[in-house]
Amino acid sequence: MLVRDQYLDTLKKFKDINLIKVITGVRRSGKSVLLLQFKDYLLKEGIKEENIIYINFESIQWDDIRTYKELYNYIKLRDSKKRMYILLDEVQNVSKWEKAVNSMLVDFDCDIYITGSNAYLLSSELTTLLAGRVITLHIYPLSFKEFINIYPFDQEKTYEDKLNVYLRYGGMPMLTNMQNDEVTMISYLNDVRDVVIKKDVIARNSVRDIILLDNLIKYMGSVIGNFTSTLNITNALKLNGMTVHNETIENYLRMLENAYIIYRVPRYELGSKQLLKTQGKYYFVDLGIRNVINGFSNYDSGSVLENVVYLELLRRGYQVFVGKYKDLEIDFVAIKPNDVKYYQVTKSLQDENVEIREKKSLLAISDNYDKFIITTDKSKNKEIEGIKVISLLDFLLE
Repeated sequence: MLVRDQYLDTLKKFKDINLIKVITGVRRSGKSVLLLQFKDYLLKEGIKEENIIYINFESIQWDDIRTYKELYNYIKLRDSKKRMYILLDEVQNVSKWEKAVNSMLVDFDCDIYITGSNAYLLSSELTTLLAGRVITLHIYPLSFKEFINIYPFDQEKTYEDKLNVYLRYGGMPMLTNMQNDEVTMISYLNDVRDVVIKKDVIARNSVRDIILLDNLIKYMGSVIGNFTSTLNITNALKLNGMTVHNETIENYLRMLENAYIIYRVPRYELGSKQLLKTQGKYYFVDLGIRNVINGFSNYDSGSVLENVVYLELLRRGYQVFVGKYKDLEIDFVAIKPNDVKYYQVTKSLQDENVEIREKKSLLAISDNYDKFIITTDKSKNKEIEGIKVISLLDFLLE
């Protein structure tokens, strides 16, 4: 199994901290594997098997636990009066699970880890019952660096070749076991798309208008990296003959975000340091999923490159916004405590007009934080008037 050290090391740091550890992210991104690897770590640390309770609620083995009372009673029967490590995989399949978790924290000497495949996990009663006692680890599909370390590339493949594969098929971990077989990989990505949409969107929300949802998802795949709003989306779907209302689109977008299929990036006004409610950009959690929805014809477009950079910034722990400064736009403002970075993303700077356009917004910002232009040009990294120009490959391999 692929060991994703970044996430595993974080769980190790969380161990025995008196907080509920919530591991969340899109389906098939590796949450269950991570939880099993953490279990192995506990065993190696000398924790006895009987003091580790691992339950995967996607398995028929646990079909008799479907309510919070059944879950609580099962844990109570296993209580050895010694510290227990409770690992609950896809816990959202248990009705009112948060009540059981709350009681466990009160009644037992335990360290609790839970996983789930949608944002409802964090917006449920859990945050009310356990205010301030939850810590979250968000899992993403493989980064480019992780992908190339395990994918079965031929030896003669260049980094550019590998990047093309990554842009085309994305970073779902299971792809690395498919021997570079395109038919199998596309079939798998279609399956992932269907499972996520059917379980975490349609079934979870009792969606009735499946055709509208399908058209909305396809439309969102076509406008990644573009400013859009609910009204824009509604009008576009109406032009295609759909009967649709703004409120319905808002609800469906929220469902897709909660299932971690798409991410909305709000605009941030750099002058007033305020978030703007109007318009924003959307990106997909994985390019392979986006490509099986919208086709592979433009899998390396400028907007797709933005998608890659956005996800990588999230992996690195940044809050990410679209920047607005006066009448200018900055692709990404990446913020950490005491650290801000500005990014423009473009396929090439070979055209002088493109270079002028891309650097204009960055030069208008008067602070001293680092400013970057990321491009696929093969020329060596350089600076333009204090702006660092770096290749996409170098950025992803940092």
